[in-house]
Amino acid sequence: MNIALIPARGGSKRIPKKNIKNFFGKPIIAWSIELAFKSGCFDKVIVSTDDKEIAEIANFYGAETPFMRSKELSDDHTVLSSVISDAIQKLNLDINYLCAILPTAPLIQVEDIQDALKQLLSQPNFDFAFTVTDFGFPIQRALRIDDGQVSMFEPDHMNTRSQDLERAWHDAGQFYWGKATSWLEGEPVFGSKSIPIKLPRFRVQDIDSIDDWSRAEYIFKLINKI
Repeated sequence: MNIALIPARGGSKRIPKKNIKNFFGKPIIAWSIELAFKSGCFDKVIVSTDDKEIAEIANFYGAETPFMRSKELSDDHTVLSSVISDAIQKLNLDINYLCAILPTAPLIQVEDIQDALKQLLSQPNFDFAFTVTDFGFPIQRALRIDDGQVSMFEPDHMNTRSQDLERAWHDAGQFYWGKATSWLEGEPVFGSKSIPIKLPRFRVQDIDSIDDWSRAEYIFKLINKI
């Protein structure tokens, strides 16, 4: 059995009620729920939340909320792996793979979800698959500003040409496929047994602020030709 788990707590501070804020005509979490169903990859779509309003909206769009998440797993410091392990134990189902899909990731494409599962199934020695994208500028030439003073994180690369520096990648923050056993055992997602699903930068936008939200809307319009 394959499960989609959408973790959506209710205590967002920077964007109040972020997980159910309207995004092109529907609560933003609805896009993740509908994507999970459209992918055809899942036997169940579950939302893990501590918020009754989120649960009601999730149910309206077809997701299940068989349990309410505890307060201990709903604060700002809770890590995703703990939420996933908690859900697997509470569901008590025969789960092979679980995909955690973030509730504020409307830029995910169905093909990305399907491709990640296909790669995992074809490479059984790997535990996870998740989306990544590359940094738009060499991280080796990053700057810090301390009390108005500028300095380089890596001064040795002050005169190194950008094309001579190693390409760097970061987590795209969209979804994380993984074996249920690997989630439960606490295996590292960002490790040697993970498959990177590479995305172009224009299809990636983390949403933590109002500015982020606006950029996500702009990208969504371009992708969907609205």
